[in-house]
Amino acid sequence: MTLDPNTLARTVETPDWKLRYYEAGSGHPVVLLHGSGPGATGWSNFAGNIEALAEHFHVYAVDMPGWGESSAATVDQLDHVTAAVQFLDALGIDKAAFVGNSMGGQTSLRLATEHPDRISHLITMGPPVGRMPTLFGAGDGPSEGLKVLIQAYRDASPENMRRLVEIMVYDKARFATPELCRARSDAALARPDHLRNYVDGLPKGAPLPKWVRPELLPAIQVPTLLIHGRDDRVVSYENSLYLLANIPNSRLVVLNHCGHWAMIEHADEFNRLVVDFVTNN
Repeated sequence: MTLDPNTLARTVETPDWKLRYYEAGSGHPVVLLHGSGPGATGWSNFAGNIEALAEHFHVYAVDMPGWGESSAATVDQLDHVTAAVQFLDALGIDKAAFVGNSMGGQTSLRLATEHPDRISHLITMGPPVGRMPTLFGAGDGPSEGLKVLIQAYRDASPENMRRLVEIMVYDKARFATPELCRARSDAALARPDHLRNYVDGLPKGAPLPKWVRPELLPAIQVPTLLIHGRDDRVVSYENSLYLLANIPNSRLVVLNHCGHWAMIEHADEFNRLVVDFVTNN
């Protein structure tokens, strides 16, 4: 069975936001948080995961403020941890497993340090840790991948989306298809307010004006699974090595032939890892 996003789409009003999300399954709540790329949504990041995970859990893939069909957000309003807590409250969810890619992983890390009572499991894929010196990363500012991502925000053409998808994945021939690049471009251009807010907010720290405090990482007590592509050109896997060294109850899976989108490039293995981890921890 192939799920139809239109039948799964829901909207909820929180005190600060209108949030679009995609819901499927039953059981323990699992919240999926997307990354920061132009055109990113809960569905575009997790279309290959929702059905498999929904066989075991109650899955919610959320468009966070500033992305997808959710409310627009300027940089001074970008606090996705507050948005995540408001989302849980609005749906009456006491505690959930959080699965976050990139920006969504950073949100999940902050949530685990600031609201530990609302998270049962922490799973990240390629999250940046913070603005700190790196061993393997370039020293001239954003990574190669982030530079391409920012350019795609300034000009969300299909050609720039092709460059973005190519740098996000290892297997370019399989994933950087004209159809996907056109779809990502159309999705991004459909919300010029999101594009404008992102670009305008860059000098002020968008999309992450607030980061997890590294000194709080050792206090994270929830079971933590770190998944990272060895070939990630957006966020080096050394970020997850740092998390592994600082989060006591954590384990790391590094995937070869994998870029920044582990949940897309290695969907079947990713789904098995998440199901096993949440079920048995």
